[in-house]
Amino acid sequence: MDVAALVFDVFGTVVDWRAGVAREAARLLGPDVDAAAFADAWRARYEPSMGQVRAGERPFVPLDVLHRESLPSALAEVGIDGVRDEVAAGLVLAWHRLDPWPDTVPGLTRLRSRFVLAPLSNGGVRLLVDVARRAGLPWDLVLGAEVVGRYKPDPEVYDSAPRLLALPPARVLMVAAHVEDLVAARARGLRTAYVYRPLEFGGDPAPPETDPGADLSVGSLEELAAALGC
Repeated sequence: MDVAALVFDVFGTVVDWRAGVAREAARLLGPDVDAAAFADAWRARYEPSMGQVRAGERPFVPLDVLHRESLPSALAEVGIDGVRDEVAAGLVLAWHRLDPWPDTVPGLTRLRSRFVLAPLSNGGVRLLVDVARRAGLPWDLVLGAEVVGRYKPDPEVYDSAPRLLALPPARVLMVAAHVEDLVAARARGLRTAYVYRPLEFGGDPAPPETDPGADLSVGSLEELAAALGC
């Protein structure tokens, strides 16, 4: 593929959101809470909260705001009837403290030897910067939802990457562990690579092993680097 830049989904593709949120929940809420169940409950509110913005029912707000608003109902699902403000703030910051998958940093480091790299995520700019600094992610710049005031899969998010990188869409490769993300990227002319992350949701549900519509389907970012000659 004649690509010059790679843009990445972050939550689930580059970092392990479930383990990170559960770790911080266990620390902040104590050992009696089912931290993994809480992480799943919170993540289940992710798409519906963004859907209100996509539908024009409310103005764009960064993901941190949506996470804070959906926190009480996620806590209630695991039997917690509210927390102190400082605990709620710490839980929201759990999304800033996520760990990379083991192959992420070596894979990105190899890829950066040949390509421009950026997140194309629904995370806010500060969130993505914090995750990158903590995890050592070698981005060249930060792209995504907050840059254009839209949430994926709105076309404007995918269109922003080639526009801001001064490249034709076909020279930008979208990398994600979510087929629906790649379908939306292909509709805007981007090339696509699927990364199989079987443990994103703890193994249940299991994601598809490949995306037949993608240019590449790989099992790790190091495998992607090898496929692209890095």
